Amino acid sequence: MSWLDVQQDGHVVTVTLDRPPVNAVDNAVMIEIRDVFSSFEADRSVRVAILTAAGERAFMGGADLNSVGSRNRDESVEARYVTDPGRVARDAMWAVTDCAVPVIAALNGPAIGAGVAFAACCDMIVAAEHATFATLEINVGLLGASAHLALLVGRHKAREMFFLGEKVSAAEMHRLGAVRAVVSSDELLPAARALADQLAAKSPIALRLAKESINRVEFMPLKDAYRTEQEYTARLLGYADSEEARQAFLEKRAPDWTWR
Repeated sequence: MSWLDVQQDGHVVTVTLDRPPVNAVDNAVMIEIRDVFSSFEADRSVRVAILTAAGERAFMGGADLNSVGSRNRDESVEARYVTDPGRVARDAMWAVTDCAVPVIAALNGPAIGAGVAFAACCDMIVAAEHATFATLEINVGLLGASAHLALLVGRHKAREMFFLGEKVSAAEMHRLGAVRAVVSSDELLPAARALADQLAAKSPIALRLAKESINRVEFMPLKDAYRTEQEYTARLLGYADSEEARQAFLEKRAPDWTWR
């Protein structure tokens, strides 16, 4: 990996974007994000992922403007992205959204443009006190991320942020319910890791089925969604870990997960 540092400790993987000066993303970065988060599907040792970035200047400073609109062919880009240049960003974002395990965003600084989108693709967000959220594309002749904004803050706040290109503080995003916790920079990764450890203690099968289930039902009508969730519950009941969860709860002991 050129721009991502991937470290696994126990059942938690921390993926750190390190692309000075502001962790802006181009096609190469997004292909790396796609490949890393897709890889967790086949790795049963991974139960939770944390997505963060190096430094404090930015979690992700949006798209690298030097690469936007370039007419020069990037020989490193796969052929499928030549005729559909926007697909590389979609594939990277959906790799995070559809990651087999829960993903925690640990925002070490401002999330700008694509940074907002990638944060919204994660399942939970913790943020440093100086972190902000902004879709500044309208200020630099671009558009994007309004759909992701709407996932975070709702229709009217999303339109306000999208049209005005203003920055919103992590504290305000916490008040709106998009951010789980706002902490000091020094406490950011410990807070993200503590949350990850809570998740990693749960049945790995249940976690993966829960992630797949919630993704499938998110935009369904209520009745269809609940029927789908019942089907996932039936699938989970077929595993020994499901019975183990109930027995451990009744016996007031730590469960022994076996993946059976």
